[in-house]
Amino acid sequence: MQEKLEFLIALATEKHFGRAAQVCGVSQPNLSAAIKQLESTMGVPLVDRGARFIGFTPEGERVLDWARRIVGDYKAMRADIETMKQGLTGTLRLVVVPTALPMVQRLTATVWSMHPGIKITIASHSSTEILSRLENLEAEAGITYLDNEPLGNVDEVPLYHERYHLITSVDGPFGARDSVTWEEAATVPLCLLNANMQNRRIIDRAFAEAGVHAEPMLESNSIVVLTNHLCTGMWSTIMPRIMADSLLLPPTIRAVPIVAPELSTLIGLVVARRDPQPPLTAALIADARRLAPELAMAA
Repeated sequence: MQEKLEFLIALATEKHFGRAAQVCGVSQPNLSAAIKQLESTMGVPLVDRGARFIGFTPEGERVLDWARRIVGDYKAMRADIETMKQGLTGTLRLVVVPTALPMVQRLTATVWSMHPGIKITIASHSSTEILSRLENLEAEAGITYLDNEPLGNVDEVPLYHERYHLITSVDGPFGARDSVTWEEAATVPLCLLNANMQNRRIIDRAFAEAGVHAEPMLESNSIVVLTNHLCTGMWSTIMPRIMADSLLLPPTIRAVPIVAPELSTLIGLVVARRDPQPPLTAALIADARRLAPELAMAA
């Protein structure tokens, strides 16, 4: 039964029978047959089928919710037993919004120094993708925005507030200023994250509240790309101060606080709500809580 439920979760993630089968390491006919057996057991169709995957029936959505819970609890039980046998091991999969990537090493260094038997993977995703990956058991934890858009069924550990600055050339029109307004920031050539990123949605709303529309001259989903273009002196960007400080930008670039309105958003750790938490996730939560005051001061 557990294997069939994992197939269902994979289908929800991939939205394609062939890709789901590949992820699960089985043939597509075997995956389809397993899901049909699950439908037979439940006595209802779970998947809308046409020439391709269409979606889940209402009953399928309900079974999918239970599947995530059951498989998550089973994996947590296995991890708990492994920890009892040989201490804390395994792989910690972190998914992080791009603006938090420069500070994530503070958390991972803390975790790994206390639990050197674990492995860590880090991937950058939008806030929406982070919640999806937690829901579909593709990650143990995420670092994302806590106070801007709905999060769903997760536990949260607040870490720090992002406070937004115009990152610009010292020779630019605002390079010598102590602060700028959002209206002024909209007048310089900007390079910003893509519109599907929550950071960009926050920035766009701030411009709208100031009564202006800012059209970036360059967009990317990569902080590295933005930083490289920023260092040419031709573009400016908007990012949290804690992030700008961590990038070790050249002295020709400086961060100028943006006011009117002065904006901050809360960044934190999120994990799927489960009681008890798997040992690795519980350790991460404890370490994040210990580190939070230090991060809050740095921001």
